[in-house]
Amino acid sequence: MSSTNNHDEYWKANLKLMGILLSIWFVVSFVCGILLVDVLNQIQFAGFKLGFWMAQQGSLYVFLLLIWIYVKRMNTLDKHFDVEE
Repeated sequence: MSSTNNHDEYWKANLKLMGILLSIWFVVSFVCGILLVDVLNQIQFAGFKLGFWMAQQGSLYVFLLLIWIYVKRMNTLDKHFDVEE
């Protein structure tokens, strides 16, 4: 019974982390890169309009950062629930 409960807690923690990270990715890629592009284009960043930069480069950098955060957090989660490789 304890093992099933531990598995459920691990899965809930994993889903919570994924939900948070995917929400951040959605905001950065869709909201900043598409919906707010006209507002952000009034700001210059590295010689480019910020809306254009977020759509072309910024969302990719954020995605890579989110992958790195996911790996680090999952390693911590694996150690906490004693399921590390």
